[in-house]
Amino acid sequence: MKSRIPSRRTLALSSITAALLLSAGVLAPLAQAADPLAVGILIPGSKSDKGWMESGYDGLVAAQKAHGDKIKVQMIENINYADMEQALTNLASKNKLVIGVGGQTQAAVMKIAKRFPNIKFSIVGGNKGEELPNVAGYDVKQAEVAFLAGAAAAMLSKNGAVSYVGGMEIPSIVNAGKEFGNGAKFINPKIKYFENYTGDFDNVAKSKEATLAAIAQGADVHYHILNLGLRGMEQAAKEKSTKVVGSYTNRCGTDALYPAYSITGVGYQVQYAIDETVKGSWKAGYKPFGLAMGAQASDMVVCGASPEVTKKLEDIKKDILSGKIKVLEG
Repeated sequence: MKSRIPSRRTLALSSITAALLLSAGVLAPLAQAADPLAVGILIPGSKSDKGWMESGYDGLVAAQKAHGDKIKVQMIENINYADMEQALTNLASKNKLVIGVGGQTQAAVMKIAKRFPNIKFSIVGGNKGEELPNVAGYDVKQAEVAFLAGAAAAMLSKNGAVSYVGGMEIPSIVNAGKEFGNGAKFINPKIKYFENYTGDFDNVAKSKEATLAAIAQGADVHYHILNLGLRGMEQAAKEKSTKVVGSYTNRCGTDALYPAYSITGVGYQVQYAIDETVKGSWKAGYKPFGLAMGAQASDMVVCGASPEVTKKLEDIKKDILSGKIKVLEG
């Protein structure tokens, strides 16, 4: 039997058919696979600071676990304020979503976002201000939970004196400090309250000095909005056998130095920005989080609290949400 050799015309038709099938995706299903979402994240401090930055990093890790190969992440950490614009430019040139972790990134994000109108930017810790069509600002509403932290600190204090150390003296940090004091006075109107700002979220020596000064005046429970500067507060508290109310994440049972934690949902907001972008429902504009968004976004936890303490904190939370107790912005 003779074998049939395809004619040139048959080969040409076969080639055209294959090309049509290829263009339709029949022979190349892999071409239809969506590219991963490119996410750039700026963590100005250390991702292991036991504070705001670490909470933000935890949210990033949670998002990576949730989305797997649907996202691709580029992270820059430990950046000085003067270098933020350059870092954000780098991230914006390579990614579709850029996240700035911390209100200290807001000014730089707003500037760089104007140069990259097609890139989405989310600020974790953003406040009301200028609005751009490609920028989302997520307000953790630290002042709300700071009021609760002050109430918890007053209930924990044996000396009737508490203290607060903030980093940069910007409105959100100052307002949180004021409300911490107000929360403490809500429980004990006669409580002594000491407030200090170091001008630097990461300066260990200055935060230790500020905490020791408060301890010398009787403070035995301390609160903070610091990054690596928290190490100084911890050193002072350990040396003088006082206590620290932790911030950002519930770590009850991991360190006896901390009898309570305020939860400010920094990581929750990082994950929220990524989740919304993956789903295609990301929106620009100011968005408040705080107590109204639930325990993941904002809460106060006293480790091993009595029913009485738990109820008191729940009652205060309800009064803040209803507006009966009014707190400052931030």
